[in-house]
Amino acid sequence: MRAILVEKEGDPEHLTLGEHPDPTPAPDELLVDVHATALNRADTMQRRGNYPVPEGASAILGLEMAGVVAEAGAECAGWAAGDRVFGLLAGGGYAERTTIHHEEAMPIPEALSFEEAAAVPEVFLTAYQALHWLGELKRGERALVHAGASGVGTAAIQLAVEAGAEVLVTASAPKHDLCRELGARAAIDYRSEDFAARVKELTGGAGVDVILDFIGAPYFQKNIQSLRTDGRVIQLATLGGATVEEVSLRALMAKRVHLKATTLRSRAQGYKVRLSQEFAAYALPLFEEGTLRPVTDRVYDWDDAVEAHRRMEANENAGKLVLRVGGGM
Repeated sequence: MRAILVEKEGDPEHLTLGEHPDPTPAPDELLVDVHATALNRADTMQRRGNYPVPEGASAILGLEMAGVVAEAGAECAGWAAGDRVFGLLAGGGYAERTTIHHEEAMPIPEALSFEEAAAVPEVFLTAYQALHWLGELKRGERALVHAGASGVGTAAIQLAVEAGAEVLVTASAPKHDLCRELGARAAIDYRSEDFAARVKELTGGAGVDVILDFIGAPYFQKNIQSLRTDGRVIQLATLGGATVEEVSLRALMAKRVHLKATTLRSRAQGYKVRLSQEFAAYALPLFEEGTLRPVTDRVYDWDDAVEAHRRMEANENAGKLVLRVGGGM
């Protein structure tokens, strides 16, 4: 099969279209002809050599895919060749074929194209896990979503609104309209505003119940300031830095802060199966009726993968960057 390969670690220019052995599915896996995949920060980090591939995972980039079942293993009850399928991968999405455990695979809603479906798994499963499993978001609570116009951010806004929560976001000013269209009550410009001061103003001093954070160290103290008592911070990444120089444990104790850090790619398969199945039961009908929707910034042919990686690393995208698999490079 053909796949986008990392010729050597470093800049996007080192991505190249080449030949790679076809994956061999296990009896409990589906072999899928991939029609579309999507970019994630993990792809750019792995390309630069800063994100080790989990043991047993494909070294090919790509954490999500949408396509058609080419072959269903003997233990894959309920699936057959020709089924439209999408789902989360530990790697291998930037290729003409990939494999996925049949219990992690999800049927593509009729309302979604392959390109739209490819924009769902990583960001919506991450946001669902963060808000519901870890953040325990309840109706009537408030959530602050940092990087509100990112893939996970746009998914989190919609899921939090659907859960009956009020949503505040941080994002650069040109992306505020998108966040509000998705249901955010207010958008804070992280470049020109003190988000902790704005959260205090917007909530009448009460603060928020759940914070989804991708930035890390530079936001740590202001996140604590922005929480109400018993508030929860869910740490999803550390794009701004991983080391906080000084932490007042008393400040955390005073508000009874819950700080939870998580990753998804390295989770055990059983965890990802449970998450995928719960999310599918909850969300697929909402995609079908249009209550939830994938937010796509641009769709590229995979021969433009270099340009797509450049756009992500320049933080120019609002929503997901999707690669249509096929053609040359």
